Amino acid sequence: MSEILPPLSKHWSETLLSKAAGVRLIALDVDGIMSDGRLYFSAQGDELKAFNILDGLGLKQLMAAGITVAVITGRSSPLTQKRMSDLGIPHLMQGREDKKVALKELVNTLDVPASAIAYMGDDLPDLPAIQFAGLGITVPNGYWLVRQHADYCTEAGGGSGAVREACDLILYSQGKLGGALERYLESDK
Repeated sequence: MSEILPPLSKHWSETLLSKAAGVRLIALDVDGIMSDGRLYFSAQGDELKAFNILDGLGLKQLMAAGITVAVITGRSSPLTQKRMSDLGIPHLMQGREDKKVALKELVNTLDVPASAIAYMGDDLPDLPAIQFAGLGITVPNGYWLVRQHADYCTEAGGGSGAVREACDLILYSQGKLGGALERYLESDK
């Protein structure tokens, strides 16, 4: 099978690909990354969230490729708990505004060096974690200062496939994207 090239690969620098090639753990924020960042409440006060299905499959592909996935979020939400459980994400830290501290706790538990971490966030509480990680990723709808300090800003917005784009970047840089996609391609025509 020939190498599968994602459309954005022509925009990925050698430095970016080099950083992504060493990733063993990706940690993500939720609001603004896995969702569009808006908070929805029903008339009864129930919180509602929308998650992008593309992101979910991308995270499953990362885990299948041996990349550990974690979620660190400042809010606590049963909806987030349910979605992460449905995806099989083993590490969920809710109610944590201290994202870098939470990330360091996770790193110590998993024994992963900072250089092997990707962190994806969109706002000021995420900035210290983005700076700590070997690969900092944000979204175009993220806060301007976060965009300035991230190694990569996705083309897709938060909640609109940005996580899948980051997953493709990591898998591609590690030579694993083709294998992840192969099962979906028809082999006989």
